[in-house]
Amino acid sequence: MSERPRALITGASRGVGAAVARALAPTHDVLLGGRDTEALDEVAAGLPGARAWPVELTQVTEADVADVDRLDVLVHSAGVTRLGRIGELPASVWRDTMELNLFAVAELTRLLLPALRRAGGHVVCVNSGAGQRANPGWGAYAASKFALRAFADALRQEEPELRVTTVYPGRIDTDMQRSVREQEGGDYQPDRYLAADTVARAVLAAVTAGPDAHLTELTIRPSAGPVT
Repeated sequence: MSERPRALITGASRGVGAAVARALAPTHDVLLGGRDTEALDEVAAGLPGARAWPVELTQVTEADVADVDRLDVLVHSAGVTRLGRIGELPASVWRDTMELNLFAVAELTRLLLPALRRAGGHVVCVNSGAGQRANPGWGAYAASKFALRAFADALRQEEPELRVTTVYPGRIDTDMQRSVREQEGGDYQPDRYLAADTVARAVLAAVTAGPDAHLTELTIRPSAGPVT
């Protein structure tokens, strides 16, 4: 078994999750969590010490984590964004959003706590600017991200031997952002968004901070300013 630290990253088939995997792979053995096995295998093929960890995050069980006896880093990057005004969104959208953006995070963390405790590990929640401010049309998504912030804050106090970091990025150049802009009816302008690798470097900074440092929150915004 490798003596390198182990990291598990959700949403690792693309976007920020894949970028975090690339950032951690030089120093960590990486488990790539997600549903798309083929895409996960493609990411793993280019990274030493990486392997796919296919899972349906909303249905994760103890059997899925049975072979993870020690975990140094857990990065929650998977998520879903469905926009719409409160008067237009049915309860199903709120439930689906909470299911992946919050409930799946809480359950996977719960199942992996023994492994994280053994390693004195680090949990990173990739949140959003919507976890700090709710705007019209973003109610369901922002509610899930505000709740994710509360989850991380509670976990940090309940598990003082772990480090828990929340990262609040602004808009990122990803497939998810393309979907968001389609829902908003706006143009896609990648030069005005953060690069996924930029967010990954922030995660890496938190994970590799010295033992005397605990980066609890990181906020990152595109230098180009707000998108209208």
